[in-house]
This record gives sequence, C-alpha cells and structure tokens, in this order.
Amino acid sequence: MVFDNAYFINGTAYAGKSTMVKLLAERHGGIACEENYHDAYPDRLDPAEFPCLCYTRDLEDWRDFIRRSPEAYEAWFDGVTKECEALELRMLPGICRQGKPVFVDTNISPKTLKTVAAPGHVLLMLADPDVSVNRFFERPDREKQFLYGLLLNEPDPAAALENYRQGLLRINSRERYDRFLHSGFPVLLRDENRTVEETLALVEKAFGLA
Repeated sequence: MVFDNAYFINGTAYAGKSTMVKLLAERHGGIACEENYHDAYPDRLDPAEFPCLCYTRDLEDWRDFIRRSPEAYEAWFDGVTKECEALELRMLPGICRQGKPVFVDTNISPKTLKTVAAPGHVLLMLADPDVSVNRFFERPDREKQFLYGLLLNEPDPAAALENYRQGLLRINSRERYDRFLHSGFPVLLRDENRTVEETLALVEKAFGLA
C-alpha cells in the first residue's frame, strides 16, 4: 500500500523532526503524527509480539532501565524501532482515510519507506551525532528529565551517566548517520544559524508544498 497523502520525516535526534511535523500540519490543514504517536494504538500490546515496547510499559523499577549495558540499550532501541514501524503501518491506513494531508514523524525505515511512500513524500532530517548525544538531557520533556533524575540519584552518578552516554553513542553513531545520509532520500542537515521558519520553508520545498 502506498500512502499518497502522507509525508514522512525520519532521521536522527535533535534534527527538528517533531517541530516540522507540527508546523506542517498547522500550515497545511493536516494531521500531525508527532513523535511516539503510535502510543495511541487502540489495542493493548502483546509482549510476545512487541517485547521491546512492552519492556518499558511493564517495567517495575526504572533503575533497571538506566543500568543496562550500552549493548543492551542499543539492542532494545533497535527492537523498539522495528516494533514502532509495525504499529505505524497498522495505524496509517485509518489516519490517511480521513482525507487530510498527514505529516509523520516516523520510525519507518528508509527501506520500507521506498515501498509505502509516494514519490517526493520522504525527507530525512539529520543532526550531527555529537549533538544528539551531548544535548540529550537538554530537552525539557518529562521522560528525559525523569531519567536524568534517576541517573543523578545512582550511588555513582558520574559512572551511571557515562554508562548511559555510551548507549547514546551507539544509537547515534556515525555509521547510523551515514546510512540515513546515503539512503537515496532528500536530506536536510541541522543548521544552528537557520531559523525555524527558514527550516520550515526548506521542508515545504522538499515536499513540493511551498
């Protein structure tokens, strides 16, 4: 199935994907499928089918989450990404049937997007991997600040933060960045000197919405 009225933005953390999806929907009378929109999936997830997403849902002590090895963190992250793609592909047909343009901050991989997105409806937004790692806890959202507080309350906060940082380095590696960069889709790189409005204009141009 090709989602003719959906516009997909994938890429790395801190590239501005969520902001663009929200602004595009506002400006073009569309639907914003913002970061983690799959959380609204109407059915309770089965841990046998979605073990990585259910890991955090069913977690009893979040200290177990922050104490995992970088390798375990990376494996969980990759599993979540695949499971989110599966949920998105189940949800999008119903969302797209509403008849409005749909702007998606997506977990769907570039490989899959080549089969489900209309031509010109995919953009990859990338931030330098160092930015994605070093600014992880600068976001004010509740989830990241909750994790940061747990790390600071560990017996050795410095060691706990470094362990978590090593996991972030794995999921924001240069190798992953390069896979997006060379996927064949249009790419927009983060530029600190560019305003949000200027970035929005570039995104609209990439989608043919200008």
